[in-house]
Amino acid sequence: MASLHTLANSFPAWVFFCCCCCLPLLLTSSLPLKGAPSAHHACRLRKIHFQQPYIRNRTYTLAKTASASDKDTDNRLIGQQLFVNIRENNRCYMMKRVVELVVKDVLLTEVKSQYPHVEEVAQFLASLTSELSSCQFSGKRDHIEKNLEQMKNKMEQLGENGKTKAIGELDLLFDYMENACTDAPKKGGNKKKN
Repeated sequence: MASLHTLANSFPAWVFFCCCCCLPLLLTSSLPLKGAPSAHHACRLRKIHFQQPYIRNRTYTLAKTASASDKDTDNRLIGQQLFVNIRENNRCYMMKRVVELVVKDVLLTEVKSQYPHVEEVAQFLASLTSELSSCQFSGKRDHIEKNLEQMKNKMEQLGENGKTKAIGELDLLFDYMENACTDAPKKGGNKKKN
């Protein structure tokens, strides 16, 4: 009985010790250290976003429809030129910015009444950029801004056909976004005939 009495007396002290000393250590040990990379990378999307046949088909169908009206086969808005001088760890951020530009300056303009499924595709792309809202560039931003500016300038130079071309390249945009922002990029290049 003496050992039970000692245990009963020490039990509240043991609980107090655990609550005051051990619990805070357990809780903080599961948090990342300040400055350490977090387990969830802000510039990553789940592959499942790109594996939904419905939205993939809508995007590719929209691109094919607009591509038939594209009279300019010499220029390309979405391509490897977007990644010139861009470090690999900034490619997803770059694609986030490109998608934001295409949604705002192309898909949500008057063209939404000219093509089927524009609003659905715009909503899908906007949801991806929303999920990447914490994705930031690392290092210098100059090359990112320069490449974006070149894309915008080319689109403006092409006039109305610039928007048509951007819509006609939505399939490329979809693929580039998937390759840059998912953990398991697809093998091979992004090829599209002119």
